[in-house]
Amino acid sequence: MNGLHSSPDAPAQVVSTPPSGHRFLEVLLAFTRLGLTSFGGPVAHLGYFREEFVNRRRWLDEHNYADLVALCQFLPGPASSQVGMALGISRAGLWGALAAWLGFTLPSALILVLFALGVAAVGDLGDAGWLRGLKVVAVAVVAQAVLGMARNLTPDRSRAALALGAAIAVLLVPSAFIQVLVILVAGLVGWRFLPAIGPVTGADLPLALPRRLGAAFLTVFGLLLVGLPFLRETVGGPVLSVFDSFYRAGSLVFGGGHVVLPLLEAEVVPPGWVTHDAFLAGYGATQAVPGPLFTFSAYLGAVSQVGLNRFVAAALALVAIFLPSFLLVAGALPFWNALRARPAVQSALRGVNAGVVGILLAALYTPVFTAAVASPLDFALVLAAFALLEYAKLPPWLVVALSALAGGLLL
Repeated sequence: MNGLHSSPDAPAQVVSTPPSGHRFLEVLLAFTRLGLTSFGGPVAHLGYFREEFVNRRRWLDEHNYADLVALCQFLPGPASSQVGMALGISRAGLWGALAAWLGFTLPSALILVLFALGVAAVGDLGDAGWLRGLKVVAVAVVAQAVLGMARNLTPDRSRAALALGAAIAVLLVPSAFIQVLVILVAGLVGWRFLPAIGPVTGADLPLALPRRLGAAFLTVFGLLLVGLPFLRETVGGPVLSVFDSFYRAGSLVFGGGHVVLPLLEAEVVPPGWVTHDAFLAGYGATQAVPGPLFTFSAYLGAVSQVGLNRFVAAALALVAIFLPSFLLVAGALPFWNALRARPAVQSALRGVNAGVVGILLAALYTPVFTAAVASPLDFALVLAAFALLEYAKLPPWLVVALSALAGGLLL
């Protein structure tokens, strides 16, 4: 059943009944493996997702995946986690979103909570060879993702030029605002100069979500964004304070994990919840774990001096920072197939997808390449990892493991 061709008043039981245990477990296991092996940040995550769910499992086609990436680039919050939630919904409904989030998020969140408690205090990992190997393999993963998406989404001169223009703009003015502006401009250029040819490419996403439920999710998102600060001031208490701070951080940030740092620092350091040194130590540890950078929130909750149990505070911060992403994705998806089928939206998406390729190309250089490649040996390992992915067709998790081993032995 396609949720966008169903009645707007479709009964709520369509999504309230859990799907089969097999579907839930399938999504959970797939994303848990990615949550354990997906190093390199949000851009690399999109590459891992594409390889796993488009090429290997074939849950959706290239154009559907590109459209999901484009949609999530418009939304505030961690784009890679939002794409993961959308993939989970398309496979197993709302329970699939939960499975995707749990699998992709909990491994790194648990590691960071242990680090915060001092259990995993093993000293400075900044120069560890295996960690450098993981940074190097992220370059190869992103390069393969950019190449694959460019082949499909910028097949002509117009879209290739648009992608290059987007990359240049983002490189010259590196900010989250510019990324959003580039996407908007690319959409306008596509709408004006890239007319859609024929029907929308690819099958509709199998979204069994009624539009009324989507509208309710969007309403809840807005009410929490406006209402939580009011409740915090009038009711007070550490639970509301922590939930409000991390919910707003997850609601207002565009551009992914690194961009959320100033917002989080402003929320937890000035009030005295977290010291500046502890904040920087946790951020450094976050670079060494797989999965989404927003799991930094779990660390901050665990070290915060707010009068709550450390595990409770960590769970509260983690749920609060990701909740806006779930509400926005689940709210937007019920309208997605109908929107993307319109000629004007198709044209805009052609431009947006080209713009996304350009943003990924810019990200391939900075921060991915510049943060990982510091010597000829680093670059040689990048080329070797890329060859294993692109030509030997080895699974990404195996290339990740081999790169960590090579880094530990050679770097």
